[in-house]
Amino acid sequence: MNEGWKIGLLFSASGVTSIIERSQLNGALLAIDQINAKGGVHGKKLEAISYDPGSIVSRYGELAEKLIVEDKVSVIFGCYMSSSRKEVLPVVERRNALFFYPTLYEGFEYSPNVIYGGACPSQNSVPLANYLMSNYGHRIFFVGSNYIYPHESNRVMRNVLRQGGGEVVGERYFDLEATEPDFRDVVAEIMEARPDAIFSTVVGQSCIEFYRAYHAAGGDGRLCPIASLTTNEGEIAAIGPAASVGHITAAPYFRSINSPANRRFLKAYSDKFGSTNDVTSCCEATYSQVHLFAKALEETGEMDTENLREALLGATFDAPQGQIKIDPDNNHTYLQSRIAIVDEQGEFIVDLKVRRALKPDPYLVLPAIHDWSFRTDKVQASGGRNA
Repeated sequence: MNEGWKIGLLFSASGVTSIIERSQLNGALLAIDQINAKGGVHGKKLEAISYDPGSIVSRYGELAEKLIVEDKVSVIFGCYMSSSRKEVLPVVERRNALFFYPTLYEGFEYSPNVIYGGACPSQNSVPLANYLMSNYGHRIFFVGSNYIYPHESNRVMRNVLRQGGGEVVGERYFDLEATEPDFRDVVAEIMEARPDAIFSTVVGQSCIEFYRAYHAAGGDGRLCPIASLTTNEGEIAAIGPAASVGHITAAPYFRSINSPANRRFLKAYSDKFGSTNDVTSCCEATYSQVHLFAKALEETGEMDTENLREALLGATFDAPQGQIKIDPDNNHTYLQSRIAIVDEQGEFIVDLKVRRALKPDPYLVLPAIHDWSFRTDKVQASGGRNA
């Protein structure tokens, strides 16, 4: 076989965000295995060059430069935090490489060198805000990690809440390495403020610490839930069912989705990695982006950035979440939109989903989500509601 197609992977296997980024790395490796098992692309296998930035923000940009300059890679998949994406962005733009970012983010960005594979605010923040106000109440307390994404995500959420008559009754930010004792004061504030729900943008290991601190102080997700865009299956497993029951996440994908495409994905993941415990929406997004890239490479037959981008715009893939499509208007992705609640076994059970994949609107110029149609899907399957 000829020399392979080299691609770069920039996901942390160590550090505070590794609980998510390891699942993203696994999603990429699974997709690469599947593509290569079918003969690769034009008879050449995908060859991954992978670096561990250790969750150190500056390292992502440094390693992106190394991949492009030293390893001669022109396509990179990577990053979880927005701050790390911001380190890679000027590198790929200056070097005219193609960067696949498989993570939800705060929106209000466009680069011709980036394919955005995670949800933007119109696909998760807006539906979640309306869901909380419709089902729990209008008084929301914000708790976040102290970096770009939580601040910007909270700005968007605050505006959406205000438009719907809601209010923010408190707002606090914490270091990425915050531990359970660090959250005790804000949990006491929450108990005193008695909000209808808590909106959390706390990420990584500190997310686990926050949920545990809330539970230890008597917080009950069935009465006053922590609602999030970032808390996923890997973190819920670490938090434990007792401390996570009743809490809410909005995302395009959940492991509990009952569909042929998702069952195939989970079986393949389990066969390769031994279990599906760490499968997350970010893992699924990475897996899907690698497959979309391979389809574009099949069409172009070359790693030219402009030609690949042209082939990617408008491309579709039958992902585990349902069909997705890269929007030719903005390089973001049409995604499913779901809201799920953690049950007593620690599994996300989908409560609401939109009828169709939502067009990405990173600048929030389209009509608000209340103009769109939700439907409740409560089909009994596998011991719970699946969608």
